[in-house]
Amino acid sequence: MGFATPDQVEQFFQDVPEFERMLVRSGIRLIKYWFSITDEEQQLRFLMRIHDPLKQWKLSPMDLQSRVRWEDYTKAKEETFARTNIPEAPWFVVEGNDKKRARLNCIRHLLSQIPYEEVPHEQITLPERVFNPDYEREHLPEQLFVPNHY
Repeated sequence: MGFATPDQVEQFFQDVPEFERMLVRSGIRLIKYWFSITDEEQQLRFLMRIHDPLKQWKLSPMDLQSRVRWEDYTKAKEETFARTNIPEAPWFVVEGNDKKRARLNCIRHLLSQIPYEEVPHEQITLPERVFNPDYEREHLPEQLFVPNHY
């Protein structure tokens, strides 16, 4: 798509691993995720965006071009993984066809990558509620309530 010359791409692939190592050496925990969807799922999502005026804003000319160049983009992704997947900052692939599950799986994985220690805390006891037999809760006017739709 003409974003970079072959020399610039090569320089990028040489620079990225060293840059990421530098970040890790300075104390940054670098965790890289790729949300992967199938060709069929991408087509379905694009068609939904095309036919839903409320979702059309999500569709860019680049998205449309990506359908034509699916294999080129896939090869570029594979090269990116091969050349930037380093022990200090590995890639993790999230199966993304089901958006909700993909996000939950990614969150769970991300949290598993971060060391966690229990924080000491005091035990708290909830006191018993005091009931006044003479108190009656006031009824609020209906118009104050948000309608329940769900």
